[in-house]
Amino acid sequence: MTEPLLVDRTDAVVTLTLNRPTAMNALDVALKEALRDTLAELETDRTCRAVVLAGAGGQFSAGQDLREHVETLESTKGDPLATVGAHYNPIAARLANLPKPVVAAVRGMAAGAGASLAFLADIRIGGPRTKFLMAFAKVGLAADTGASWTLPRLVGHAKAVELLMLAEPVGAEEARQLGLLNQLVADDEQVLPTAQELAARLAAGPTVAYGAIKRQLSIADAGTLADALAAEAQAQTICGGTADHRAATHAFVRKEQPVYEGR
Repeated sequence: MTEPLLVDRTDAVVTLTLNRPTAMNALDVALKEALRDTLAELETDRTCRAVVLAGAGGQFSAGQDLREHVETLESTKGDPLATVGAHYNPIAARLANLPKPVVAAVRGMAAGAGASLAFLADIRIGGPRTKFLMAFAKVGLAADTGASWTLPRLVGHAKAVELLMLAEPVGAEEARQLGLLNQLVADDEQVLPTAQELAARLAAGPTVAYGAIKRQLSIADAGTLADALAAEAQAQTICGGTADHRAATHAFVRKEQPVYEGR
């Protein structure tokens, strides 16, 4: 039986590949549970210093597996939208709060919850065939998997309303201009290698500081200046006590390249 989520470890980079290529990597229960549980393990895995999120085949993810969803809708057992609380919310929270960098390699289509997963990454790499589609309204649903939080922060409130309500695809170049993609490479086959190369660069950096930066920005996005200043003071106390900070400071004074250990 094919694993729904492939986990590849190369040095300190863990690549998570949504592995249902014949279904455009649509998110069924098995895949959602595997992604949720693996992210939980990576939170405290010190050997993992950066994560790449990718899709098998030529697509990133079509979002919720609607065939499975139809079966749930027609069943008299349980709540068909219980997956939001059981799967999508925990996945979104763990991706957003993962204390290490996350890079999304977005080849082909990222639709619905698939697009939402990409938006939760810290950096997104795409190619010429990359497309985003906020497909929720097409099936009579509102946004989930954190899209109501991430999308306005990426493109602004007015554009987020447009993308969610009109549910029209956004091509690669427009996605780059809007900020949905950080980098657009010329060849789709280079999307994953480029994402993994960037993740390796981040993994070799001050990962404690990266985690603190993620927390700072999350607090500042939703809070006041006082909240941001308090978060900055806390973060600097934590980062200032790390071996990485001491080593990097000494290396800077000596005009040497620092070696970061993530502690």
